[in-house]
Amino acid sequence: MKFSAILYQIVFLFLVAVRTDAQILNPKKILERKANKAIEKKTEQAIDSIFTKKEKPAENKTEETDSKPEEQPAKEASVPVKDSTPSLQTYSKFDFIPGEKIIFYDDFSQDNIGDFPALWNTNGSAEVVTTNLFPGQWLQLSGDKTVWTDALLNLPENYTIEMDVIPTKGDDGRMAGYGIRLMQAANPKAWDAGSVPGKAGFYFAVEYFGRPGYRTYINSEEGRLLGLSGFRDEKQYFQQEGRKYHISIWVQKSRIRLYVNESKLVDLPKAFPLTENKMDRIRFEDGYAMYSNIRIAAGAPDMRNKLMTDGKIVSYGIYFDVNKDVVKPESYGSLKEIASILKENESVKITIVGHTDADGADAANLDLSKRRALAVKNELAKSFGIDPSRMNTDGKGETQPVAPNDKPVNKALNRRVEFIKQ
Repeated sequence: MKFSAILYQIVFLFLVAVRTDAQILNPKKILERKANKAIEKKTEQAIDSIFTKKEKPAENKTEETDSKPEEQPAKEASVPVKDSTPSLQTYSKFDFIPGEKIIFYDDFSQDNIGDFPALWNTNGSAEVVTTNLFPGQWLQLSGDKTVWTDALLNLPENYTIEMDVIPTKGDDGRMAGYGIRLMQAANPKAWDAGSVPGKAGFYFAVEYFGRPGYRTYINSEEGRLLGLSGFRDEKQYFQQEGRKYHISIWVQKSRIRLYVNESKLVDLPKAFPLTENKMDRIRFEDGYAMYSNIRIAAGAPDMRNKLMTDGKIVSYGIYFDVNKDVVKPESYGSLKEIASILKENESVKITIVGHTDADGADAANLDLSKRRALAVKNELAKSFGIDPSRMNTDGKGETQPVAPNDKPVNKALNRRVEFIKQ
């Protein structure tokens, strides 16, 4: 028998004796038990230094990898990761199309760094910040505070909500999770306390170890048994600290669908079956995260009718980063719908026209709008097989605004892509 094997058996018997003795200790000898554990740990480390990886017994390998189920995702999430924009093709199953009429928009560009944003209210504190990983300004929320839209939202039966979220570290140095609530307020002038606040609500939360979950509730006698809840336990849906996630919510009467990036995580046909429950407020709460590019829009555009009958589609569902001409992958749903119209009507030709807001120099905006229109054409050709000869491009920069360039919601209206039938 090899010397190393004999030595291992001797040490193993010693460890068993130490563990057996520790099991019969009474509570008064806790300090002694801790000392034994320290000796055991040092002994195991000594064994590690003697044996090679090939000679290590399987038992030691098991001890090294054992951990509680919830600890591993949190450990992985503790390292911030720079944004890596996926290709448009990864969104091939993404059927979300944003609403046509913008009701509410805030990217916090009108607020000073370090201030609390003008369109919101809180029961604690939060501030507008910037980050070196992602462009733009962000609302940073920390701890058990709540931030909500100050004025109630007048939402129709069908609407969409979009936002970008970055989970951040909590007080213990790892991701703390966050919560987003769409609700019907009971108190329009202040916040509604409790775990099921307001008259009704839909709550989406990401736990500290990254698992997403949801809950619906109705605070009435008729609706008290109609609540729904669940989690998405698939690891590919777990979120990580330092990454940016695009959240899309699609409400059609009683139905709610929620997407994170390209994946549909929630689809509840009867989330709110009672007609008296009409949501009117968004809240961010219960965690550490940064939020931006919050967009609420009404209705689903009838693109087919608008192009074939009216001769023009005005799209707010094609996205670019600030001062960039690369089509973002969450534009897939809108581009797919436009491509399907062109495929069904093979004789139709279009001109794609880009428009910007008035931020920046006139000449730069004109050039940017032209490059964005060309980028849309290239994606329709490359990703959807539309013949490039059927598509011309143009850019108007900031010269044809549809709203004053005075606040975020109006600037968002001016940033658009038009498809004009030739």
